[in-house]
Amino acid sequence: MAWLGFCFIKCYMYEYEYIESQKNWTEAQKYCRKNHTDLATVTNMTDVKKLNQTAKQRPAWIGLKKYSNSKETWQWSLPGLSFIKEEAYWSYGEPNNHQSELCVFLRNYLTWVDDYQSCSENNHFICYNGELKTPLNWTNAQHYCRENHTDLISGRQQLDQLNQSLYGEIRAKMDVQKKPRVFIGLFSDMWAWSDESSFSFRYWDSQSDRNNIWESCAVLTDKGMWSTDGCDQQKHFICYQDHVILIKENRTWEEALYYCRHHHHDLVTITNMDEQRWVQEKTKNASSPFVWTGLRYTCSLGFWFWVSDEVVHYKNWASPGQVNECDMSGAMETGGEHQWFKKHDEEKFNFFCSK
Repeated sequence: MAWLGFCFIKCYMYEYEYIESQKNWTEAQKYCRKNHTDLATVTNMTDVKKLNQTAKQRPAWIGLKKYSNSKETWQWSLPGLSFIKEEAYWSYGEPNNHQSELCVFLRNYLTWVDDYQSCSENNHFICYNGELKTPLNWTNAQHYCRENHTDLISGRQQLDQLNQSLYGEIRAKMDVQKKPRVFIGLFSDMWAWSDESSFSFRYWDSQSDRNNIWESCAVLTDKGMWSTDGCDQQKHFICYQDHVILIKENRTWEEALYYCRHHHHDLVTITNMDEQRWVQEKTKNASSPFVWTGLRYTCSLGFWFWVSDEVVHYKNWASPGQVNECDMSGAMETGGEHQWFKKHDEEKFNFFCSK
């Protein structure tokens, strides 16, 4: 197949670099944007491990900053899961707190309540597998679930399943508590990434004071977690280099392939959900309804493949329709759930290159 390329080393979407010089947060941001892509963005636990391997227990600025004029948004702890306002199950009068950082817990009849004070108190919590755990504060509960399961329980679908399976056990726990509360993975804050991405992942040290008005920038600590400090402090810092680029030109799939191979490396390959989230974040800047990827169908052998020669294990197809797959290539939808669609390769869309 003439389209096949090859990744001789593992093809990463992005990589981190620890910068030895010391700068304040704004100076570090300018340096990273000039010489790399931006200050480090961290989107999941895999990134946490990569970041800590890069830092080697040396404190450093990362790309998270608190903006006092930004609008608070509700976010799920589980990476990649969008909060849908219409699916919220708030108790009457909630949410009602206007502090700069809030967490959410279940109360009567498993409705949701937001609070500021309770985030630092020990309460029962539920991990993504639906087990009720021994009381911890919200941040430590999040750490526990990420280290031992997947994350704090997140999303209306998981919570609805919880209502069916653990309702009696949770109500029994609540009945013996003076303040019946069970943490879930919903939170709100005013922190945002330097590259303006919408990733909700946080990895705070439970001792960090995120509401200190004099400490509005995030720093990676020698323990591998995140804390806050004054943005004018001089520190080492971590940049990231993005290896995915959105080309906002409309081309056929084959034209896109040749463009990427001539100017960059190849059309993008997506091998897992984390990579899917990284790529789909860029579609918000696309100018076409779909964006070409490196996914191609071979009629002679009858299967889909990545042009980088990766096997298609991870899949994110929209509901399959009855189509003749010959002359088809894979494109990601710009809106909606960013699923993959089989599109005729003569259609013209924006495309993702890997660098």
